[in-house]
Amino acid sequence: MSQSLLIIDDEIVLRKALERFFKGLGYDVAAFGDWEKGLAVLSEKRFDVLLVDLMLPQTSGLEVMKKCQKIQPHLAVVVMTGFGTIPSAVQAIREGAYHYVTKPFDLEDLSSLINKALDHTRLKEENLLLKCQLHEKYGFENIIGESAVMQEVFQLIVKIANTDSTLLIMGESGTGKELLAKAVHFRSGRADKPFIAVNCAAIPEGLLESELFGHMRGAFTGAVTTQAGKFELADQGTIFLDEIGDMSPLLQVKVLRVLQERHFVPVGASKNKEVNIRIITATHQDLTRAVQEGRFREDLYYRLNVIPITLPPLRERHEDIPLLAEHFLKKHNRENKKHISGFDQKVLRVLCDYPWPGNVRELENLIERLVVLKGDGEIQVEDLPSHLRQNDVVHNFDYLPIPESGVNLNGMIDHLETSLIRRALNKSEGNKNKAAQLLKLNRTTLIEKMKKMNL
Repeated sequence: MSQSLLIIDDEIVLRKALERFFKGLGYDVAAFGDWEKGLAVLSEKRFDVLLVDLMLPQTSGLEVMKKCQKIQPHLAVVVMTGFGTIPSAVQAIREGAYHYVTKPFDLEDLSSLINKALDHTRLKEENLLLKCQLHEKYGFENIIGESAVMQEVFQLIVKIANTDSTLLIMGESGTGKELLAKAVHFRSGRADKPFIAVNCAAIPEGLLESELFGHMRGAFTGAVTTQAGKFELADQGTIFLDEIGDMSPLLQVKVLRVLQERHFVPVGASKNKEVNIRIITATHQDLTRAVQEGRFREDLYYRLNVIPITLPPLRERHEDIPLLAEHFLKKHNRENKKHISGFDQKVLRVLCDYPWPGNVRELENLIERLVVLKGDGEIQVEDLPSHLRQNDVVHNFDYLPIPESGVNLNGMIDHLETSLIRRALNKSEGNKNKAAQLLKLNRTTLIEKMKKMNL
């Protein structure tokens, strides 16, 4: 598809020459001496570049540029100007033009400038598309949940997303803490700035300081170049420190200093670097207990815990499991070009009854595996892995086949008993009296079984 060029210039000889030249290069060209006619055509047809003279009868090229960019914001603008009006051309650049060219000019030079303007527009559109994709992938809408506990989380996000307050996200592994952090970032005023994530538990302690704060060349063995740290890379945006509870006491002090003073010193440097960032942290640990045990600094804890958010484990919001399963089914159908139509109702019942120790991440991994292996049709109970089929035995004793090799009856009964006791304890939030009532057992009998099972 040819690139389109709109030319507005009242000098007829120059306008005709430009029109012939760019048509000869394969451009789709529309040229007008009357700027209002040019504006009318722009309202009906998409153009890639506007080439406009700064000195027009009854108006200025700068005003025409503004009107054109209101109609087509992506439009790259190159202004033509005489030597005496260069300050006006510079002003046009400040207000949105790509560049200017002074008359008289070489047509080949102008062609090169137009090509650069096209490349500039293409990069802008690609960046815009990438941002839209990031918003779509990590936006608020992709945190799925209709349960009361998740609705509370959503309401809190709406209130605090467009602030610079420090967040502490707590929850078990796999509950979606990083996804929540990204949703907050992309809903904030820093959405078009960097989001930098650091897993503090995944980086060796000896390297984490350099990773966070950067280092100067020669600061340590192997530091052959100066390298910017994550805090510097996140400037003007958001830094997400995952598993902050695993950070060493020495680094806790340095992070505290960044929170308090908004500057840091790279390894081997002598001068501070200033940063303007929002800090979001996350942990699966109980930081209150870590403070009591002396493993985490109390002053840092209170600095991080400005706005705490707790993400519940999936076993505490079973009503969200069908929604999540459908969401992941559509996602992995699309990504893997598969055609799974849905889930049998028995499958959804099994998914809702399973305790999901790996939380949302475990559920997504399962759905992806089912989509890839099944390919098309409807997911049935027999498509599920064995541990989930065994979890369904309490609801559907007739389902399990007896193969020629036989079954381990005692083992299956033990598995069923352990599963029921775990689920009763989860439902009662660890209250043994209530769990015993749910299982219609004496409390002492339940405790004996728990000891036997090492629960």
